[in-house]
Amino acid sequence: MRTYQQTTAETRHDWYLVDAAGLRLGVLAVRVARALSGRHKPTWTPHIDDGDHVVVINAEKIELSGNKLEQKVYRRHSQYPGSLKTETAGDVLAKHPERLIERAVRGMLATNRMRATLLGRLKVYAGNEHPHAPQQPKALF
Repeated sequence: MRTYQQTTAETRHDWYLVDAAGLRLGVLAVRVARALSGRHKPTWTPHIDDGDHVVVINAEKIELSGNKLEQKVYRRHSQYPGSLKTETAGDVLAKHPERLIERAVRGMLATNRMRATLLGRLKVYAGNEHPHAPQQPKALF
């Protein structure tokens, strides 16, 4: 019996919808990252891009466990002296809730050339409305 190897011609990129209301950030990020990379499919092959499109709605209603809203800190630095910028997860959730989920999912994906392509298939919206209804996304979980 031979091992099955998927080819690029056999790939299909489905659309999934996730409602983030009441979900924990880490659990959501793991499940979305698996769907983006295609690891939830039985035909997953490491060198073939078989990931799906994922639409996340209600990003503003995501939950963080414990005191992470105040204690989790995001830092960025432009490499110029004195340019270290820090903000807490609560600040990010209040201003741009989409970025909180995008950054968590980005950290769950493999650091390789396909990462940017996979992140391009992630669509995150703060509210309940999204423009991807014509694609008829199915519920991921």
